[in-house]
Amino acid sequence: MRLSTRIALVVGAVVPLLVVASGWVLVGLVAKDLHTQADQRLDERARSVATAARGLLRVASHDRPQAEQAHQRKLFTSALDIGIRLTGPDGTVMDGPQPDPSVPLPGTTKHPVSVRSHGKTWRVMTIAVKGGQPRARVHGTLWLFSPDSASQAQIQLVRNRVITVAVLAAPLSAVLAWAAAAGAARPLRRLQQRTIGLDPHAGPARLEHTPTRIAEVDDLAHTLQTFLARYDEQAARTVEALATARSFAAAASHELRTPLMSMQTNLDILGAFQDLGPQDRRDTVDDLRREHGRLVGLLVMLRSLAQGDLVEAEALAPVDLADLADACVSDVRRSHPGAEVTFSAKPGLTVHGWQPGLRSLLDNLLSNALTHGRSTDSGTHVTVTLRPSGDGAAPAAVLTVDDRGPGVPPGQRRTILRRFHRRPGSPGYGLGLTLVGQQIALHRAHLRVLDNPVGQGARFEVTFPLAPAGTSHAALPPHRDWLTDTAGHRRETGEERP
Repeated sequence: MRLSTRIALVVGAVVPLLVVASGWVLVGLVAKDLHTQADQRLDERARSVATAARGLLRVASHDRPQAEQAHQRKLFTSALDIGIRLTGPDGTVMDGPQPDPSVPLPGTTKHPVSVRSHGKTWRVMTIAVKGGQPRARVHGTLWLFSPDSASQAQIQLVRNRVITVAVLAAPLSAVLAWAAAAGAARPLRRLQQRTIGLDPHAGPARLEHTPTRIAEVDDLAHTLQTFLARYDEQAARTVEALATARSFAAAASHELRTPLMSMQTNLDILGAFQDLGPQDRRDTVDDLRREHGRLVGLLVMLRSLAQGDLVEAEALAPVDLADLADACVSDVRRSHPGAEVTFSAKPGLTVHGWQPGLRSLLDNLLSNALTHGRSTDSGTHVTVTLRPSGDGAAPAAVLTVDDRGPGVPPGQRRTILRRFHRRPGSPGYGLGLTLVGQQIALHRAHLRVLDNPVGQGARFEVTFPLAPAGTSHAALPPHRDWLTDTAGHRRETGEERP
């Protein structure tokens, strides 16, 4: 059932009830006014009729028939069109319209009352009358009657009109309410038609809405726009997730083919040559272990790259960079006791980020420095520094990792973030710096690859924007596709800087 039909039915049922209720009150007020008018007329006549009644009782007490007849005519004349009944010691005198004598009449009252007789209603006023000398006073009772038929007719007329108006108001109010509701619901129908016309499969679901100055319609349109925007966002994230899954499968298939084939070859050798010498067997098994380790390492790093592409904004939280960097350096010192790793940091540098991703960034920067930053004469020396930015711009933290290796030639500094890009002779997987670049983009940081300012080697300098006080959320970059070649190609060609 349409909303306009529902409103029409409700109005069509409620309006007659309101008319009847109002008519009931109106009938009561009209009846009260008519009774008041009749009572006022009875009260006005009562003064003259009571005087004539006292005169009649006085002459009746002296036994003067002619005078009694004259006062009786005077009594009837003063009554005019109302009925009277006078009861005294010598009997009852009555004239004019009045109830049947058998109907009980009220005693003395200050105000008229209603009396019913044979289906008719009368307004009756009772007056105690006294006549004669003080020593021979005569007492009597005077009743004045006013028929209530005219008042009842008027009241019935008003009642019939109220019923007629109620009956006519039902369909008329329903039709008018339906027309008004249909007009008010027209913006809703237009909004419905525009919403039905949206096709999420054809592109982003955008709802164009012109304000109608109807609060409910505009609020509903705003709610739909918000819902569709979230739908578009989730649809985009789903597409990115599918692309990431396909890229993961393609990368795993491509990069794991070589170690798997090498392992298969070594297994074939072990199976085909049962009399293989002990040294050759040990070399083959060692080769299998290396390939297996490389295989596991590739899978772990590809998984980390996929997690970085799929992380949601809800995973971001305040992270103390000094504490995180200190933990990373401590782990490196334990796992590489022969390397000299120095660390200095200023506490209180907090960023709003993904803690596992920031840990991955620091671990891979340190791993890269330990792998490629070994000097030929003095071993491995890595210096890690964390300090606030001193350029006077927005508050930021600057992380530097210095080594004493051969450095990074200027021509290769744009390509080192590409997936599977490795320096000749590198024992790595070509994904460590790709993970670094991914986390730099995820945290809206900035990376510079420089020469070591104190001598031979390379410096990796990362600038992180600090989290303002009270920050509870942060936006993620719109596109994250580090598992594909697209991101690395953009950075290689200079289209986008990490």
